[in-house]
Amino acid sequence: MDLKKLQTINPSEYANAADGYRAISDMADAAKDSIDKQINKALQKANEGEAADAAQKQLAKLSQNFHYTQVECGLISGALTGFSSEIAAPRRRLLEALEDAKALSYTVNATGSVAYPAGGENELSGEKIAGGTVTGFNGIYSRGPGPDMSGLRSPNPHRAKAQDIADRIAHAVREATEIDDRYSRALGKLKAAPGLTVNTKTWTDVAADADALSSAASEYIKDHIPLDKSPADCKKWWDSLSDEQRDEYKRAFPEIIGNLDGIPSVVRDEVNRENLDILIGKLSGEDGDKAKTQLDALKSIQQQLQDNATKQLVDPKEPPMYLLGVGDEGLGRAIVAFGNPDKSKNVSAYVPGLGTALDTDFAGGDVKRAYDTAVDARDIDPSSASIVWLGYDAPQLDAPLDPATLVSDTDVMSAHDAEKGAPAYNSFMGGLAATNDHKDPHLVAIGHSYGSRLVGAATQEPGGIPGADDIILVGSPGTGVNKAEDLGVGKDHVFVGAAANDPVSHLPSKKEAVAGTVGFFGGGPAGAYLLGDLADQGDDDLWFGKDPASEAFGARRFKVLDGPMPVVDGQGLTPAHSNYFNPARDKDPESAANIAAIVADRPDLVTWDKYR
Repeated sequence: MDLKKLQTINPSEYANAADGYRAISDMADAAKDSIDKQINKALQKANEGEAADAAQKQLAKLSQNFHYTQVECGLISGALTGFSSEIAAPRRRLLEALEDAKALSYTVNATGSVAYPAGGENELSGEKIAGGTVTGFNGIYSRGPGPDMSGLRSPNPHRAKAQDIADRIAHAVREATEIDDRYSRALGKLKAAPGLTVNTKTWTDVAADADALSSAASEYIKDHIPLDKSPADCKKWWDSLSDEQRDEYKRAFPEIIGNLDGIPSVVRDEVNRENLDILIGKLSGEDGDKAKTQLDALKSIQQQLQDNATKQLVDPKEPPMYLLGVGDEGLGRAIVAFGNPDKSKNVSAYVPGLGTALDTDFAGGDVKRAYDTAVDARDIDPSSASIVWLGYDAPQLDAPLDPATLVSDTDVMSAHDAEKGAPAYNSFMGGLAATNDHKDPHLVAIGHSYGSRLVGAATQEPGGIPGADDIILVGSPGTGVNKAEDLGVGKDHVFVGAAANDPVSHLPSKKEAVAGTVGFFGGGPAGAYLLGDLADQGDDDLWFGKDPASEAFGARRFKVLDGPMPVVDGQGLTPAHSNYFNPARDKDPESAANIAAIVADRPDLVTWDKYR
């Protein structure tokens, strides 16, 4: 980029080109929807046999081609929009500097140097001080030789004015060059491979393209998308945009819009389904156990989204599935809802705990817990939705889940991960409160296992958990506070489920831990409990504070089944810890029903239990 190119460039032409690519992206999206929802559906009903199967396979390939075209054209549109916006500022400053030079009759050379006339008066001779030429300083490179390099002020008044103009020109050209280089590199990557085959490698390339665009457009993103604002402010920003602007942001920056709290759920779901394809492509091109683990989980979630759409066609009562967040940072991120959180009066957001990561256990287990809760709650009140929120890195277990090894695991026994994840959870809850269509929605925060410690930490953030009306704690090792009333929703709105045979809900206090460890080696889990209680008689403390199921804590304890005994019943060390949400007859239908009743805002349907 040089002075002449910057002077003649027309940002609006790039903006118009961005509109054109976005229009192509929209057309490709419409074509894909037509194939998936109309043509394919009609073909399935009207035809059977090999010919029909072959036609459907070809249609599936065509759908993938349109999807690829949609995503890539959206990225190109974003790059052109970002370039058009960013290049306008240095160009405007250049034109202003050139106008100032023209007004003063200075000559601006092709290199950006500025020639100025004679001026002022020599005190000795009375003659005018000779003019000259100055080179601008762009803030990085040294200024070229000039009459003022000695540091003395020139007696010619034109000298300082010319230097200011030259410096402004140099700054504008340098900034424009940096912008041009960034976007040129990004656009250079946005090229389709030869042929019409869209496969895993294609989506791996798309992922690299998306990363390149995000990097190139980082300044544009900071200036135009309220990343550092509250969810309520993000909602106001989104509402203020035109349909065309919203479409532009969705197409160009899906990974940002899909994970931005305060954006409507249907929008987040729409773009996160694109993010899912891109992320699967990215991870498919990476080696290592982490990439494979997350890839398998994302493929499972993708299949569940497809299956859910099919089920809804058969059964209108099937709760629709929404992907409200997804990412591969840390141990992985995924936020999945059943029921529309913006349209539902009752909305719960469940935080999983110990050992949770973006893997097939999460995709098969934690996602199903949200589904089961939604189904049961919607049986009570159809205006209910349930969410599983994996928006933090939960502690990972390096040893079996028993009291002796738990208390020696510094990661699990630290509140660090909970306190680090709490602001993100509060931001998400603030987004739910901002986007919900009901005047006074009923929001429920649910913490399971270590997730209850995160919920506890979230309540201690300034303002507490935004919009939360009720809190449910299950399998909790403590919340970090000693009284239910300290959780900010009123003690009568804190509900606790604690299975008799769940060792995590019996996690010893620090005083009990020493005696309990000795007891474990002497008599297993039963010995750990016995000696721990003897060492701390009458104390209701767990590792992270007062036992939520105790009278001293003051919450409302609902009934759950005792669950299988650790080891003794042949189901491992912690079978009872995983049953709270499971309505199956051989798991814990009582706990699942009680959780659903609380989520549906019907505590009168809950069966209660005494304190322990």
